[in-house]
Amino acid sequence: MKVIDLSVPLYTGMEVFPGDPDVNIEVVHTYEESTWQLRRLVMGSHTGTHVDAYSHMHEYKENLDEIPIERFFGKAKVVGLDENWPKEIGLFFIEKVGVEKTDKIINSSPNFAGGNITEDLERILLSNKIPTYTGLVNLELIPKGK
Repeated sequence: MKVIDLSVPLYTGMEVFPGDPDVNIEVVHTYEESTWQLRRLVMGSHTGTHVDAYSHMHEYKENLDEIPIERFFGKAKVVGLDENWPKEIGLFFIEKVGVEKTDKIINSSPNFAGGNITEDLERILLSNKIPTYTGLVNLELIPKGK
């Protein structure tokens, strides 16, 4: 199995969504003083590359820890907006995709979706129990859909 890292590095002062907490990563124990190293991480749950649970945009929907872990990983394809999309695997979009593709996405029954999706589409996908990924990088390394 080939694994592709789609995440951005986390670092103090990185860009965050307006209104979200700033990122601060601080060493609180060093090897010299404690024989181990420990860091304190301060950030919001919407920082960097992340998955959004259904509760992100819908009150009374499942939180991240209430969704089966199988929903968050597996095979995925980068797909073009006008291509035929594979069924029952993750779908990633490099091109901006909005609510006009809602039915096509839902009919593909993806485990998850992400990339360049609009906020309105994300809200619909989460209400249909399709987890969404935000802040992805390296999508060009994922095989294109067929």
